[in-house]
Amino acid sequence: MNSIVQPDGVAGEWRERVAAVRRELTEHGPSRRPDGAPDFATVTLPERDCDQVRDLLVDERVGTVVEIGLAYASSALAISEALLRTGSRNLRHVLIDPFQYTVFDGVGWELLLSAGLEDIAELVTEPSQRFLARLADAGFTADAAFVDGSHHFHNVFVDLHFLGEIVRPGGVVLLDDVWWPSVEAAVAYFEANLGWRPIPGALADGTADPDSGRPRIGAYRLPDPRPTPGFKEFRPFC
Repeated sequence: MNSIVQPDGVAGEWRERVAAVRRELTEHGPSRRPDGAPDFATVTLPERDCDQVRDLLVDERVGTVVEIGLAYASSALAISEALLRTGSRNLRHVLIDPFQYTVFDGVGWELLLSAGLEDIAELVTEPSQRFLARLADAGFTADAAFVDGSHHFHNVFVDLHFLGEIVRPGGVVLLDDVWWPSVEAAVAYFEANLGWRPIPGALADGTADPDSGRPRIGAYRLPDPRPTPGFKEFRPFC
């Protein structure tokens, strides 16, 4: 991906264009919903959560983000907005969603293109558990990741394993739906055994389960340097 250098005025217009597409999506939903696709309100990340994800990534001054799960692009637009606010000259947003065309008929990707993000965003339509392995083998490095793909424990675990190699030491990994036991259990392994730590106060005002109070999104900082514990040091995590 080539470096992107925009004059301040142009960069501001680009950010506003992305923000405008976000507002339109939030207020009116996608322009179309393919037959059989999940309901927009059910699968999309609420606006206040998107805003908090954006603001956290701006604070982290990220330049490269890997996102798993595109759907209707609510979180993707927020992440792209964050990238455009950081001032980085090497912007890259890798989106992985094997269902973008088979289930969502490309609606989310069309929204990103309508926001003018084709120069920084790239869509991968194969399972994340396969593609992330190749990214790791290629030595790809990201500043952050947002995970909202498969909620099966084994798939989340594999995603996090490879993101632990891809996201730089000290970087951040955000997970949607940590209130699901399968997602919570997967990240618990990395907390107990590999030193991932919740970021204090991050996303504190986000959506929470009204019954349990458990937050919808988890934010974790990766250790620096990466630990390499032996197998005898395994700590039970459930």
